[in-house]
Amino acid sequence: MYIIEDGEVEIVKQHGATEKRLSRLGPGDFFGEMALLEDRPRSAGARAVTDCRLLPVDASTFDQLLRENPEIAIRMMRRMSNRLRRYEDEEAKAAVLAREIVGGVSRRDLPKLQAVEVSEAGAVAAPAAWLEHASGHRFELATGKDSTIGRFDPVTEMAPDVDLSTLDTVRSTSRRHARIVSREGRFFLREEIGTANGTFVGGERLTTGVERELADGQRVRFGRVELTFRRGG
Repeated sequence: MYIIEDGEVEIVKQHGATEKRLSRLGPGDFFGEMALLEDRPRSAGARAVTDCRLLPVDASTFDQLLRENPEIAIRMMRRMSNRLRRYEDEEAKAAVLAREIVGGVSRRDLPKLQAVEVSEAGAVAAPAAWLEHASGHRFELATGKDSTIGRFDPVTEMAPDVDLSTLDTVRSTSRRHARIVSREGRFFLREEIGTANGTFVGGERLTTGVERELADGQRVRFGRVELTFRRGG
C-alpha cells in the first residue's frame, strides 16, 4: 500500500468504456491496503494528479504500522463499514424498486424524503442549536440525532455533519473527531476513539468516550479549531 506524504492522487475504476473517479486523496491519506489485507489483485487504479511523494508499505511494515498507529486501523474499519452500509442500502432500495415494478407494494415502502419543519408563515424553522466560528461559519446541529464533527475523509468517503475542512488548514482535527448527541432537548459533546489532538470544552480536555453537556455560549475546541455552541430561542 502507499501513504501520501505530499501531493494528490485520484483513485479510478474502469466500467466498460467509462472511467469513474472514486476519490481524490491528499497528504496523510493512503490507498492500496485492500490488496495487502486480502492478498488479491487490486480492484481500482491510482493516478497522480500532481507531483507526489509516496511512502510504500509492504506486508511486514503494514503489520507494524497497524500495531503502532491505531488511527489507521480505525479509518480502515470505518471505510469497510461505510462500504458495507452503502451496499446494504443499495440492495434494499433495489429490492423495493423491484417489488414496486411487479406490484403488490405500497408506496409507503419506498424511501421517504426527510421532512423539513416549516412555520405557519411558510418560513423554515430555526435550528435548535448550532456551532459558530469567529469567521462567520455556522454549522447547524440536528435535533434528536447525533452530529459528527471532523474533516471529510476521501479514504472512507465519509463526510461529517460538521465538516471543519475549510477552517482547519493545518489538519489538526481528526477525520472523525467528535460527536454531539441530542437527547431530550439537551446537547452533549463526546470525543471519538482515535482522535489525536483533543477535544476541549471551556479549556478543559475531554476524556475520550465521556459525554459533557453543552451550555449556550460555551466555547469548544477541536484540535486547533475553536467554535461557540449556541442554543436557539
